[in-house]
Amino acid sequence: MALLYKSTRGDKNLITASNAILKGIADDGGLYVPTEIPKIDFKLEDALNMSYKELAYEVLKLVLNDFTKDELMACINGAYDEKFDTELIAPLKETSDCGVLELFHGKTIAFKDMALSILPYLLKTAAKKNGEDRHIVILTATSGDTGKAALEGFADVEGTGIIVFFPQDGVSDVQRKQMVTQEGKNTCVVGIKGNFDDCQTAVKKAFTDKELKAELAEKGYVFSSANSINIGRLAPQIVYYFYAYCQMVKAGRLKLGEKLNFVVPTGNFGNILAGCYAREMGLPVNKLVCASNENKVLFDFFTTGEYDAKREFILTSSPSMDILISSNLERLLYHICGDTDLVREKMNALSSEGKYDFDLGSCGFVGEYSSEAEVFETIKSVFEKENYVLDTHTAVAYSAFKKYTAKTGDNTPAVVVSTASPFKFAKDVLSAIDKKYEGLDPFKAVEVLSEVSGTEVPKPIKGIDKRPVLHDICIDRQDIQSFVRNKLV
Repeated sequence: MALLYKSTRGDKNLITASNAILKGIADDGGLYVPTEIPKIDFKLEDALNMSYKELAYEVLKLVLNDFTKDELMACINGAYDEKFDTELIAPLKETSDCGVLELFHGKTIAFKDMALSILPYLLKTAAKKNGEDRHIVILTATSGDTGKAALEGFADVEGTGIIVFFPQDGVSDVQRKQMVTQEGKNTCVVGIKGNFDDCQTAVKKAFTDKELKAELAEKGYVFSSANSINIGRLAPQIVYYFYAYCQMVKAGRLKLGEKLNFVVPTGNFGNILAGCYAREMGLPVNKLVCASNENKVLFDFFTTGEYDAKREFILTSSPSMDILISSNLERLLYHICGDTDLVREKMNALSSEGKYDFDLGSCGFVGEYSSEAEVFETIKSVFEKENYVLDTHTAVAYSAFKKYTAKTGDNTPAVVVSTASPFKFAKDVLSAIDKKYEGLDPFKAVEVLSEVSGTEVPKPIKGIDKRPVLHDICIDRQDIQSFVRNKLV
């Protein structure tokens, strides 16, 4: 029997996983969640010897179970191939303190590749399964990494187009250059005079604008999303938590069946929520440590139970986490309370008042955060002690891990989830390692970091500063919906 999905906000329509992937977001503005979280039907002992692809199938067949085995395997094989620079796909690096799960070995050297390499295949398969022959328009907001990964995944994919909105002054120089140099006849990249929350809010409004959707339908278009609001983005991320666990056991850092902590640098809450799903499916996870940068709305929420987005928005050295409205938190609220009316009430309060409170109970999450000074000190100390270079986002999590263990005395083995290559943020990483590198041109910093770290510049960004800019549009945040209408209608 197919596992069905429902809206977090009470829409009574139950739909299949493939239909949820196609729609991206529910008609009432809610996010799709499974009516129940399935338990794994394989033994963790058997998973120890599985390849990433094999494990991906065992996990995804449970949460996307209206896909046939042939369909899923075609999607998995198409996604996790030579696009990644290692056959392991998501290797584990060991430090003296913990494991570091490297999720940056794909085409855009960030963790978004783990899901966005497979999403185009899932989406095309879902369209065929559901008889959808309209042109699918991927509408996406990005805080830095989702945009490039989505562009790379959907570029020139037949029957699709993609429009990405990013905060013009809220991403790193390398992130921006990755997006604005993107090739592909069906790609469109737009800078916004605003922050990520502005982009995300406008994109969500476009999804629920009935008039706009009707106009697009007349022209043969239908919206879908590549953000983690789409369950097709979230589900593949569950896999690497199981994979990390298996690697920790194989490395001798953990005994099979023992619990593991995960520390996750968090912005929109999709990555860490996938870890929660893995735990509910049967992975022995103790704590999920939600690591925030100075935009610590999530730390405050897990500490006090109040979510308050009415605060100063801070631009930090970890821009992909510069978010005050974490969309996927809505899914967690639903899974905690099971009450769609209550979730809708809280989301309405967030929209109208900018805040809400919620009884978290014993949800298994803890919050921690790192200041900019702590991030830079962590990069420096880990490099000097371990000869290992962290990017700024991973350093937020590594610092949070050290603070959490110092506060609690929790000595459970831990994995810090590494979400990006340090080369994407080379200027700040070098400044942290040694102040003599301050003021370097961001693209020169990529070359210098290679020399300092003794590692090669990743192929995806070699010579990126010399690539021609193909997208140079910048608009005001209030013009996003009208831009979409003018672009498509």
